[in-house]
Amino acid sequence: MLHLDVLNKNKEATISNIKIMESLRKLLALDEPLIIAGPCSAESETQVLETAKQIASNKQVKLFRAGVWKPRTRPNNFEGNGEKALPWLQKVKAETGLPTTVEVANAEHVDLALKSGVDVLWIGARTVANPFSVQELADALRGVDIPVMIKNPVNPDVELWIGAIERVANAGISDIVAIHRGFSSFDKTQYRNQPKWSMPIEFRRRMPDVPMICDPSHIAGNTLLLFHVAQTALNLDMKGLMIETHINPREALSDARQQITPDELGQMLATLLYTKTNASDSTSDVLDTLRQRIDKVDRQLIEILAERMDAVRKIGEYKRDNHVTVLQMGRWNEIVNKSIWLGKSLGLQEDIVKKFLDLIHIESIQLQQGIINGSGRED
Repeated sequence: MLHLDVLNKNKEATISNIKIMESLRKLLALDEPLIIAGPCSAESETQVLETAKQIASNKQVKLFRAGVWKPRTRPNNFEGNGEKALPWLQKVKAETGLPTTVEVANAEHVDLALKSGVDVLWIGARTVANPFSVQELADALRGVDIPVMIKNPVNPDVELWIGAIERVANAGISDIVAIHRGFSSFDKTQYRNQPKWSMPIEFRRRMPDVPMICDPSHIAGNTLLLFHVAQTALNLDMKGLMIETHINPREALSDARQQITPDELGQMLATLLYTKTNASDSTSDVLDTLRQRIDKVDRQLIEILAERMDAVRKIGEYKRDNHVTVLQMGRWNEIVNKSIWLGKSLGLQEDIVKKFLDLIHIESIQLQQGIINGSGRED
């Protein structure tokens, strides 16, 4: 690991470089979403500069991204140009005025990025998955004033994501933004990384003061799904988008299928519907009335759920006293079939009814097992 005094020598230079841009938090507070664009990898000086110049013509783009260090899943793939590419980003800033951001994975990357005047750093999903690596980066950033964006870990682990945020914050970094880029899965789906929208929602519930943007490129994995994912992110009140944009995606040395051209970026940004966090005065009364209705129904649901679990508890006691097995498949199938039929008649999708029943059934089985085993509740 590099010594902190080496990094601190770059502190004044780093601060002066940041002054060309607003803090990320201020940019995220604007009416329009923060748009970050640029190629997956910085492949050549020409590719980087030409892409940046075309991107810069779209005033919605506020930050230029490019992968300098690109550790790939397989070692024989293109892994970036490393330090050699950093002067190209300096030229981007000088010739277009766009601030720059790169991914860093270790203390040496931090040192080199700061020396080159990179304005914003981001920590990738693979790095976030390793607390040792995140702590190394946090130690390297101590005493440095620079915005840091932190992607979710590869696997759907909110605790790990929050832990990475906390480590960087404990190092004194105050301008932190979370990036939702989806989660790896063994299941074959239409996405490269499953969005699992419930995960970023839970993150935001627990860390409401940390702004979040979305990386739809890595979720989609292809250009066909890119708009859908980006629009969904905005609908869920994410504050910006990081979109991989390449002057010639077909010739890209990494992630070619998910990159779009600067022209396509402009078309997509012009088509997206930018939703607002707060309703206007003219609609707030309507929303308040509907929300009060939801609150009332939610209370009723909780009360009914408590009543149901009380019945489950009594059934568990009966099964214990009469040596009856917990799982009764015939009865369970009867409940599912009746409920799905009722749900459909009331306009509910079969999937939501089944998921709701599965959650209750799992909890009911655990409760009854705990009663029979004499431990109250078995997890």
